[in-house]
Amino acid sequence: MPQTIAKVEQTLEWMRANRIWPNGMRYLWTDAFGVVLLVSLYRALERGQFLDQARWVVAEVERVLGRRRGFRIGEAPDRDGQYYHYLAMWVYALSRLGKIDPVYRAKAVRLVKDIHSAFVIPGRGVHWKMREDLSAPYSGFGLGALDHFHGYVVYRLLDEAALAGEIGQMKLLVERSFRDLAISQDLGLGMMLWMTHFFPEEEWARVQRDRSLKMLDRLWIDPPGYFCREPAMPEVKFAFTNYGVSIGLQAVEAWPERVARLNSYFERYRSGDEYDFDAITHVMACGASFPGEFIAGGE
Repeated sequence: MPQTIAKVEQTLEWMRANRIWPNGMRYLWTDAFGVVLLVSLYRALERGQFLDQARWVVAEVERVLGRRRGFRIGEAPDRDGQYYHYLAMWVYALSRLGKIDPVYRAKAVRLVKDIHSAFVIPGRGVHWKMREDLSAPYSGFGLGALDHFHGYVVYRLLDEAALAGEIGQMKLLVERSFRDLAISQDLGLGMMLWMTHFFPEEEWARVQRDRSLKMLDRLWIDPPGYFCREPAMPEVKFAFTNYGVSIGLQAVEAWPERVARLNSYFERYRSGDEYDFDAITHVMACGASFPGEFIAGGE
């Protein structure tokens, strides 16, 4: 573990020196994973600098991406609107920081109260993407397949009492959909595995864990050792989505040898495009190497 943490620290220093993260352009998904990473390092090393950095990232996200209700997807011009699953991941990040400082837990509860009614159609589903002011669904996008699972999990982890009504709506959506839901994309499978490990005895979690592992087994390309994007796309691979799968597999304690192989493969892999220097690749690589607060009981 000390060697792993040292490598993560080196990656963080490299990213900062190259203005990739946390001092690059804001992107809510990456920032959520980064805040969880910093909290994990603070918990492991008890060094205040990581807590200070996590607080700084939250303040910058609020300054750059914050809107009257919710958060814009990213700082770049083409990253407009709001994604529910990004907001849910940000809620999770704030909840982890809130375990240390209750101010951030309160921020997370307020965020849920601000966004939930705009995204959620009770009894039907969750809009995948909304306009930036949450006035209407974003044109061309429908309901998210995993969003109600994501919301159900992070709301419960945050505050079951304060969010009882919102949790009830999400629970109903989960119960109505989990038996028929079949995920085929790598990152979605990894994220579903991660969600299931928080409440592993619930029926939806057991069903989706087993189903996700069976599908991921079909996506495993050996050699050289990675998960392809979809069953019919064996040559298509992304480092950051595989790192998401890695976190999910570690959460459910499955296939440690495959986790080690994919982490090793993508440490050497270069795609030759913008992802080689994109923050999402390297922040999620750190999370896959040192999942920390992504894992229940990791605090």
